[in-house]
Amino acid sequence: MDSLRLFAAINIVPDENFTMVYNGLRQALDYNIIKWVDLHNMHITLRFFGETNPDEVPVITSALEKAKEGILPFDLTLENTGIFGSRYDPRVIWFGIGENQQLLDLHSGIINALADVEYYADRQNFVPHLTIGRIKEIRDKQFFQQIVDRFSTTKLLQQRVTEFSLYQSELKKEGPIHTCIETFKF
Repeated sequence: MDSLRLFAAINIVPDENFTMVYNGLRQALDYNIIKWVDLHNMHITLRFFGETNPDEVPVITSALEKAKEGILPFDLTLENTGIFGSRYDPRVIWFGIGENQQLLDLHSGIINALADVEYYADRQNFVPHLTIGRIKEIRDKQFFQQIVDRFSTTKLLQQRVTEFSLYQSELKKEGPIHTCIETFKF
């Protein structure tokens, strides 16, 4: 039986301002080689499972159902632009998320509920962000950094979060295809 590439995430629904800023950033950085995330695939990853045996899906969904207990709908603010990696070797370009205790509580609940069924978190700290591009090559690092700095304090979107989902990701040459397996409403 083939494994499934799974992740739990909050779907982001781009509005007009978000789309304008995103497209402006893409256009300004067009001379670089960046694999941009399609607007319809925007999400904030809460937990990446990777390759998973399909028999484990019921255990995961049960844990995610438990994790949402006590979580109420909340507002999420996307703001700022930055990179992961160094200024000399940037790897990912992202939009930031305003300070949000409910998001941290949701993530914590997911990690704890999964640990109860022996899906342990990796050692990385949770850094809430929205990946918008994976950097393959930067042709002018100084100019690239100037553009990122220009967008660094941009307000992007405010969205009401009422649910999160478990997704399957199929990697294709044209880009990933995300299929929702189950949604967990607050």
